[in-house]
Amino acid sequence: MPLRPGGPLADAPPARRDRGEARTEGHTLTYAGDELELFASATRWKGYYGGIVAPYLRGDVLEVGAGIGGTARVLCDGRQRSWAALEPDPALADAMRRSLAAAPLPAPTRVVTGTLASLPPESRFDAVLYVDVLEHIEDDRGEVARAAERLVAGGALIALAPAQQWLYSPFDERIGHYRRYDRRSIAALTPPALALERVLMLDAVGMLASAANRFVLRQDAPTARQVGFWNRWLVPSSRLVDPLVGHRFGRSVLAIWRRRAADAHS
Repeated sequence: MPLRPGGPLADAPPARRDRGEARTEGHTLTYAGDELELFASATRWKGYYGGIVAPYLRGDVLEVGAGIGGTARVLCDGRQRSWAALEPDPALADAMRRSLAAAPLPAPTRVVTGTLASLPPESRFDAVLYVDVLEHIEDDRGEVARAAERLVAGGALIALAPAQQWLYSPFDERIGHYRRYDRRSIAALTPPALALERVLMLDAVGMLASAANRFVLRQDAPTARQVGFWNRWLVPSSRLVDPLVGHRFGRSVLAIWRRRAADAHS
């Protein structure tokens, strides 16, 4: 069932202050990263991975770590029954609410401030979505297991995350990334309740640009101009190159799991 309006939030556990990237207050978390608006205009990138995950985003969708709503703007296309946006930072959640008030999404949408534990125990979804979120969570394995419990039988868990630990940079550190992934490490998160359906490496051309930044330019953050160049020129190139290299290399990794019918909640 979808998230109920007015569901209880009091059972959310206190967020932890880790690596100095977040300040906690009560049951919420203040996100100190500043990249959300920097990448908000990367519509070609969102369209690239969005085209892959779109078939899985049906019925009632839960987006974890929804931020200011940039991902929902692209992926919520009206073919969903409902869209629940879960965001632990109150300021970001409020920004998304204001954005939705000014320009609603094509599917009924609710923004909830909190974590998975904030949702009513009986809430179930047809898809749970993480876009550049798991790398911010210290206990990523536990998070995936908890997300699996929120899926109906056959429901999809979708996670997009930065790839290649050798690309881990001061920028990753500054915005609170615990790690970057590869095909093996993200597959290792699979709990018994889920079956791993697909793992794809995306943005092989962007990976080369990230390597140049990591080892040559040594910048602690990309500039708006660099993000614009990547989105306009490198992402379309990656859309051509990635299938040619069998999605074996890339700057990001996309994993899609299915909830096993035998283990799912009725």
